[in-house]
Amino acid sequence: MGAILAGTVGLLIVAILVALIARRLALPYTVGLVATGIALALVQPLPGPALTHDFIYLVILPPLLFEAALSLRWAELRRDMLPVLILSTVGVVISALVVAGGMAAILGWPMASALVFGVLIAATDPVAVIAMFKDLKVMGRMRLLVESESLFNDGVAAVLFVLALGWAMAPGAGQNPGSALLSLAASAGGGVAAGLIVGGGAVLLAGRTADHLVGAALTTVAAYGAFLLAEHFHFSGVLATVSAGLLMGNLAVTSDPVVKIFSEREREFLMEFWEFAAFIANSIIFLLIGLTVAKIHFVDFGLGPLLVAVGLVLAARAITVYPLSAAFRASRWAIPLKDQHVLWWGGLRGALALALALSLPAGLPYADAIMIMTFGVVVFSVVFQGLTMPLLLKKLGHV
Repeated sequence: MGAILAGTVGLLIVAILVALIARRLALPYTVGLVATGIALALVQPLPGPALTHDFIYLVILPPLLFEAALSLRWAELRRDMLPVLILSTVGVVISALVVAGGMAAILGWPMASALVFGVLIAATDPVAVIAMFKDLKVMGRMRLLVESESLFNDGVAAVLFVLALGWAMAPGAGQNPGSALLSLAASAGGGVAAGLIVGGGAVLLAGRTADHLVGAALTTVAAYGAFLLAEHFHFSGVLATVSAGLLMGNLAVTSDPVVKIFSEREREFLMEFWEFAAFIANSIIFLLIGLTVAKIHFVDFGLGPLLVAVGLVLAARAITVYPLSAAFRASRWAIPLKDQHVLWWGGLRGALALALALSLPAGLPYADAIMIMTFGVVVFSVVFQGLTMPLLLKKLGHV
């Protein structure tokens, strides 16, 4: 226990140093963390928390999702809700099918395993995306589209992953399309309902106190409580936490709240508290990604298949973004071409894909290959796409 605590403190010290250096060099903070984690693992691995499914899913994701949702304005989100929903639902399905079909056709993977990989890698990750935009201080509608899509498509991908994995492990007992759609709707709807119940309850309790520390504790309980409640009933914990964050943020926490529960000082404290929580969670997860990746022998697996996977993920994202955006070209939801480029190249993968890959049962065919492919795509996404995003945003006039 002492070694783990010391290792965690060590990781935070490293994160502080990386943050200072990254800001001085104007580099994405997350890229520096992954690179530093790889270097540390090669020199002297640090004891600390292990990168497991439960650690990512139950410890890291709730605060990151809640903090991002807390800042989203409902009035702005509502204006672009249709394209966001299309990109985060239809887009996830298209992306998963393109990747799965490519893995089966090019690498000869069984379709069931290819579909599992396609689904878990389909969603853009809010952990990676939101951290990148905060580093670059990107604002406006384009940021709203990227962040809100990444928040919602994570919930959709997590639900589809359960369905795909169940079919892969027992193909003969798979659900028919109607039952699968009902399961998807129940998981998503139940997650949203759990989030609204927990978030609403937290808002009501917050009205009984003027203590900013109690308010911070209530939001923390809401973030984790919504996630755990939804997961307990096999609903989407991701959508539950996002719903709770959206409700609390728009009702009581943002600068123009509907309900005057918190004072201006309390609201500022809550936003700063969650920004700090997100910083800690981001620091730990990206350092651990680097530490873990350094131990994987990618060369033994073959660089060819990894390049195929990366190429398919990028192609699937392009096939998702550009045609779906074109459908809104003549409407009030039209997405400028330069914003479409950002949606495509800014579709980073990260913590959620790793959490799902780390949860794969040993009995799944190609489970090890899926794990290695996922880490390879995530590292490429965070490092290469993360490093080049500032250049793209500058060229397009966003920064």
